[in-house]
Amino acid sequence: MNGPKSDQRLAVFDCDGTLVDGQAEVCTAMEAAFADLGLVAPPRHDIRRIVGLSLPAAMVRLAPDAGADVRSALDTAYRAQFRAAREAGRLVEPLFDGIPELLDALLADGWLLGVATGKSARGLAHCLEVHGLSRHFVTLQTADNHPSKPDPAMLETALFEAATQRGRAVMIGDTVYDIHMARAASVTAIGVAWGYHAPEELVEAGAIGVARDCTELLGMLRDLP
Repeated sequence: MNGPKSDQRLAVFDCDGTLVDGQAEVCTAMEAAFADLGLVAPPRHDIRRIVGLSLPAAMVRLAPDAGADVRSALDTAYRAQFRAAREAGRLVEPLFDGIPELLDALLADGWLLGVATGKSARGLAHCLEVHGLSRHFVTLQTADNHPSKPDPAMLETALFEAATQRGRAVMIGDTVYDIHMARAASVTAIGVAWGYHAPEELVEAGAIGVARDCTELLGMLRDLP
C-alpha cells in the first residue's frame, strides 16, 4: 500500500486505555519489577499516568533518581513479569465496551485502521489475537521500532504504510501523549474519556473533542470534514 496516496480515511488507535483496559496488569507487573530490584514501587496513580509511553521513557518518570543501569534493569524486570503473566494465562486485558462494533462499523464505512502503542510488537499481537481483532488493522506501530510518544514516528510510519494523506488521518487515544503525537504529525486528534488521562487534559493538549463512549466516537469520526 505504499504507492500513490489513497483518499481513504485512516483511524489510528492507541491500545492500552483506548482499545483495552490493561491498567491492572500494568500496575501489577510494574510493582513486581520494582520489588525484584528491592525498590519501593511508585503509587498506582503514578504508574497509570505513564501508560502509553515506551518503557525507557516510563522508567525515567517512575524512577527519576535512579541511574541508567537501574532503569534498564527495571525495564527488563517489567518485561519479564508481563511475559510471565501472558505465558501463564494470567494476563487479562478486556476490551472496552463497544470496541468490536466500532471497528466493524468503521470498516463498513470504508476506513483503514491502525494501532500506535507503547506496547511491544509481541504484546500487541497477543492482545489483538486474543480478541480476534488482528484482521482489522492495516498498520501496527509499536515501541519496538520507534521512539516513545509523543514523537511522531509511529504516526508517520502508519501514514506511509497505509498510503494515507495526512489530512485524511485521525489519532484516537486516551492520554496527552497520543494527542501530542498527533499534533506533532499534523494529524487530527480525538480523545476518549474512558482511559487514563482526564478529558480536560486531552482538550488542553489539542484534541478536537473527547468521546464519552464508542457510539459518540463513531459519530465524531463520521462527522469529520
